[in-house]
Amino acid sequence: MTTPLDTSSLEQLFSEAHTHVSWQDKAIPESLIHQLYDLVKLGPTSANCCPARFVFITSDEGREKLKPALSSGNLEKTMTAPCTVIVAYDETFYEHLPMLFPYADAKSWFTSSPEAAYETAMRNSSLQGAYLISAARALGLDTGPMSGFDAKRLNELFFADSTWKVNFLINLGYGDGLKVHKRLPRLEFEQSCQIL
Repeated sequence: MTTPLDTSSLEQLFSEAHTHVSWQDKAIPESLIHQLYDLVKLGPTSANCCPARFVFITSDEGREKLKPALSSGNLEKTMTAPCTVIVAYDETFYEHLPMLFPYADAKSWFTSSPEAAYETAMRNSSLQGAYLISAARALGLDTGPMSGFDAKRLNELFFADSTWKVNFLINLGYGDGLKVHKRLPRLEFEQSCQIL
């Protein structure tokens, strides 16, 4: 049996964590990015398919490349973030299934159904993006996940010659706690849950 996390850990991950839009001028060490991925990759995906691919943009050159694909409302917070992660998925993720899931011919489940491949890639890369948010918070980073970009343009800029496609973006860094928005309301249990 595992032991529940203590209150301060739960606060860091959930109840006191916020989406950040303003950032301290503090770089994220590359070793921490590697540590982050080493946690993210352990999160469960269906048939261990691991379709997410991550592009960690930390350079001014990378930010300038991303800039034309961003909506105006996301420009400043992204240009000033120490790191922006493109959470993408690999359309041909199933090529790795003989190694990732050796218990069955899982590759054939997707080569015969482009619809199943797309649905699986989107669902599970979204899960992996959520794992990244939780893992980043656990490592002391703040996050700002977002939509608000031109997916077609972003794919042209970053993935024109690959099978990767963007899902969503996450800004990472050390947030400016003085500029955090007040937490917005959430739905109550009775509004969004059922126990049958």
